[in-house]
Amino acid sequence: AYLKAHYPVEFLAATMTLDMANTEKLNDFRQDAQRLGIEIVPPSVQSSFRHFEPGENRIFYALAAVKGVGESAVEHIVTVRGEKPFASIEDFCQRIDPKQVNRRVLESMMYAGAFDCFGRDRAEMVGGLDRILGFAQRAQENRVSGQSDMFGMGGGGQAGQEAIVLPSFTPWLPSEKLMREFAVLGFYLSAHPLDSYRNILAKMRVQTFADFSAAVKHGATAGRLAGTVTSKQERKTRTGNKMGIVTFSDSSGQYEAILFSEALNQYRDLLEPGQSLVITVAADERPEGIGLRIQTAQSLEEKSGQMQKDLRVYARDSSPLKAVEKHLGAKGDGVVSFILIKDEGRCEIEVGLPGRYRISPEIAAALRASPGVLDVELV
Repeated sequence: AYLKAHYPVEFLAATMTLDMANTEKLNDFRQDAQRLGIEIVPPSVQSSFRHFEPGENRIFYALAAVKGVGESAVEHIVTVRGEKPFASIEDFCQRIDPKQVNRRVLESMMYAGAFDCFGRDRAEMVGGLDRILGFAQRAQENRVSGQSDMFGMGGGGQAGQEAIVLPSFTPWLPSEKLMREFAVLGFYLSAHPLDSYRNILAKMRVQTFADFSAAVKHGATAGRLAGTVTSKQERKTRTGNKMGIVTFSDSSGQYEAILFSEALNQYRDLLEPGQSLVITVAADERPEGIGLRIQTAQSLEEKSGQMQKDLRVYARDSSPLKAVEKHLGAKGDGVVSFILIKDEGRCEIEVGLPGRYRISPEIAAALRASPGVLDVELV
C-alpha cells in the first residue's frame, strides 16, 4: 500500500511484470493506471523492453507480454537496438537475426502495433511479411558472408539504403485492427471498438457495465448495455438444452452474460468474437458477483445505421476518392456527400455521391484515417 501510494508508476510496472502472463490482471492494472493518470505506452520496438519499464508518469509496455513474442526474441531486439534507435523497418531488418525474430514474432508485433513507429500501415506490413522476412534473411546472409554493402550501405537505415516495397492493401477497419491487437495482448489497449459509437450509445442511454453493476446493487433488475464479444461458449444444461456463455468487453472492463436455448438460437450469428452489440439484460446480485441474462441483442453497427443517415467527407482535392470508394462498397440507406474545401476554407463545393450506402461510426473512423481526408461527419 505504501509503494502504491508513493511510487505508483514503479509499483504498477513491477506488478505488471510479475503477472505478465495473466492478461486479465494486466487489464486490471491498466485500468488502475488510467485512474491514476499514468500513461501506458503501447508496445514498440523503439521504446519497449523485456519487462514493463517505469518512466516519468508512464509505463512502457513489455514486448515479452505480447503473445507469440518470446523473451529470447525480445532480449535480441533490445541488444541490437542498444543506444541507437532503429531508423526504419529496413534498418530493423538489417540489424536483427531472423532466426531469433521469426515470422510468428514479427506478425505478433505487427498486430500489437510495435512497428507503428516506422509510419507503415499495419495491414500492408502483415500483407508484405514475406518481403520483410526475405529482406532480413538476405541481410543476415550478407553479414555472414561479409558483404555488408549489398543493400547500398552497412545497415544505417539512411539515404541510399534499399527500401522494402510493400504490396498495397486496404487499411483494416478500426474493429479489425483492434481485434488483431486483442488477439496478441488479451485486451484492447490503444482504443476500444465501442469508442466510435460513444455518441450513439449516449443517445440510447446505454450504461457501462461498471455503472450498471452499481445500479444493480441499489435494486435495478434490468438494463441496456453495449459490448464487444470477446468469447462465446455453448454448453448443455441438465435438461439437455443448450445455453450460451458470452464474454463482452466495454470501456469499463469485461463481463459475462448467459442466454438459454431460444435466445441462443435467435442471436447465435450475432454473438461472434469481434461483434459489437447492444443488449438488454435481466440482472440479479449474487455472492460471486452480478448475474446477467441476455433478453435481446442487436448489432451496434446496424443500430447506428438506423439512427444516422448522412455522412459527409471533407477534403481539399479528389485524391481520397479511391479510399472512400473502397470503404463504401456495401449498399444501405445512407446518403454520402463529398465536400471539397477550396481557397483556404473560403469556398466549399458539395457533391452528393450517387446511390445509397451502409454507413456507421466505424466506417467514418476508417475514412477519417484515409490519406487526404480532412474530416468526416455523421449526421
